[in-house]
Amino acid sequence: MTPDVNRQTILIVDDEPINISVLAQSLALHYRVKIATSGEKALTIVNSGEPPDLVLLDIQMPDIDGYEVLIKMRQQDETKSIPVIFITAKDAAEDEAKGLDLGAMDYITKPFNLPVVNARVRNQLALKQKADLLERLALIDGLTEIPNRRHYDNRLANEWRRCIDEGQNIAIIMIDIDEFKSFNDHYGHAQGDLALKQVAALITSQLRRSCDLAARYGGEEFVVLLPGCTLQSAQIIAEKIRVAVFEQGIVNEYSKNRQITVSLGLACIQAKSAYSPEYLQTSADNLLYQAKNSGRNQVVSAQIDSEFNANKTK
Repeated sequence: MTPDVNRQTILIVDDEPINISVLAQSLALHYRVKIATSGEKALTIVNSGEPPDLVLLDIQMPDIDGYEVLIKMRQQDETKSIPVIFITAKDAAEDEAKGLDLGAMDYITKPFNLPVVNARVRNQLALKQKADLLERLALIDGLTEIPNRRHYDNRLANEWRRCIDEGQNIAIIMIDIDEFKSFNDHYGHAQGDLALKQVAALITSQLRRSCDLAARYGGEEFVVLLPGCTLQSAQIIAEKIRVAVFEQGIVNEYSKNRQITVSLGLACIQAKSAYSPEYLQTSADNLLYQAKNSGRNQVVSAQIDSEFNANKTK
């Protein structure tokens, strides 16, 4: 039997207890099984913090039918990629076509042929694993193996909306490796790539909350996203990153400090609909530019308002 922690999760949605019992007994040998006896309950589960990997969804139910459940799932980013297999006693071609047009991946019919059910479930879960892997790879920087710019942009947009809803601050730290061109020119790109990996690991090591994100922004530039973080807390993190890179002592004899250092621009704002994440990003970029022009190897930070003039500090 597969250890439970490694099992994929299947949600069975049917208003007939006997159907749930038959499917659950068969599938529980290899998967974690959740059950729902109504469309509304199914939507609650798929929108929870632990959504299923696959939904077996009865078409005919007393509150909202399977078609409507599937439509609602496909309308939401968080649930649109969860594969759905319809459970149905219907065998009319037009019913099957309707479900497939709405985004169902397959059909199983009643009465159940359990070997066929297991085979179709297994195939859909294998496809989902491959799709999930490809999606994760698309969001990871190939060199440093930390999130890439695309991942960061997506998270920034999502966290901005959440922080507006919850009335929270959000902070961005822009990080640039000082005099990195001289490092690449004199030590070569292989050593430059190794330095980028080291700096990425050092930045990531200073983050403690699961909601914090470090990403490669491009070239020798990195970014840290800190949702729900005060300016003071963000300043502590930024300074820890600066010190961690400095203390690593990666030699660059062709720089002012004769080793790799980083400059950091930190912008913090209370998220409001009157502003935008792009405004916060631009503010962090401007502060990074100031840190570079003020001698490098330092943090310049500010609590941002609409005039970008509040509480700027080094």
